[in-house]
Amino acid sequence: MIPTWNFHSAGQLIFGWGARKRLGYLAQLAGRRKVLLVSDPNLVRVGMVDEIAGLLNNAGMTVDIFDQSEAEPSLMVAEAAAAQAREFRPDAILGLGGGSNIDLAKMTAVLSTYGGDPRQYFGWDQVPGPVTPLVALPTTAGTGSEVSQSSVLTDTEANLKVSMLSNFLRPTLALVDPELTVSCPKQVTADSGIDALTHAVEGFLARDYTELEIARDATTPYAGSNPLVDTFAEQAIRLVGNYLTRAVEDGSDREAREQMALAATLGGLAFSNGGVAVVHALEYPIGGAVHCSHGAGNGLLLPYVMRYNLAVRRDKIARIGHWLNPALLAASTDEAAEGAIEAVEQLKLRIGIPAKLSAWGVTEEMIPQLAAKSFGITRLMTMNPRTPSEADLREILKAAL
Repeated sequence: MIPTWNFHSAGQLIFGWGARKRLGYLAQLAGRRKVLLVSDPNLVRVGMVDEIAGLLNNAGMTVDIFDQSEAEPSLMVAEAAAAQAREFRPDAILGLGGGSNIDLAKMTAVLSTYGGDPRQYFGWDQVPGPVTPLVALPTTAGTGSEVSQSSVLTDTEANLKVSMLSNFLRPTLALVDPELTVSCPKQVTADSGIDALTHAVEGFLARDYTELEIARDATTPYAGSNPLVDTFAEQAIRLVGNYLTRAVEDGSDREAREQMALAATLGGLAFSNGGVAVVHALEYPIGGAVHCSHGAGNGLLLPYVMRYNLAVRRDKIARIGHWLNPALLAASTDEAAEGAIEAVEQLKLRIGIPAKLSAWGVTEEMIPQLAAKSFGITRLMTMNPRTPSEADLREILKAAL
């Protein structure tokens, strides 16, 4: 079989300061009349929900608001949002906020279109067809959900973060306005920013598209590392290295906010096409168990998984070292690869991401169950460049403990 690769994005992406102000015109152009706005109490409090609803109202649209989203939203919240959508019957659903709100909007679109239990859509390609058109306005710079095909929620009964993946979940319109991130709190900026780095690194290090055996009539959640994925990943990694610390230290730094918003979108394009792997597989059960944020969990685990992958991705990890620390350009491949891992560790330290899982209450007794749950996420195991055993996962967790 001749290897090929493909690439997907949002239907339309608009980026820049004040991009949100085009929302009413673009929604009107698309023939929208009724919009369900999915957001959370914090964005209601700061007036952002009213502002965005006003843009739609001024363009002649009727807006209904679901404002009960939460960090790492539960399936119960998704069902409540879907019930409101079914009653309102919108012709577009808008996710305003961080990745959690946009992911909730995605599940709301699925449930309001097809009904059923959220669990029936977990995994890859379980969404039967097109959903209510999605619009995304991110207020954090991290998840890349505005361009991705995934929605991550929390199954509180199983103590596990779960994901739904389908190209039907890519928003038809993404408006990335760095101005919306200026009010993002310091720790949320840090957690979401390290998430963007994780997305870019995992997409860059993913199994190469030439190594994947995909039938011509099959669809897959990820297409593997390819030239376009690598291009977006490189730029995202460079931007995070240059601007994340600045954005955390001074939220009013416009250049840092703009470049981190770009890094998040580029990272989203990279990972949602190339893939994510062991970092995400390990984070899902950890996040479900100790309720750390998705971004912080990914960021904590990232250097430990990079070290595990050194055996098969030394050259690429060395290139990451060059992008994060130009002083490593003159170093040997081995030195630059070690320098890349050290650069991620130092970035974590600067922005307040814990160095070890024990800071969140993870214990050695928890490791076997966490590793077993992670190992069961086969689509992520498959994308890792080095195929792990369950014992390997236990060793990574012990190193991170």
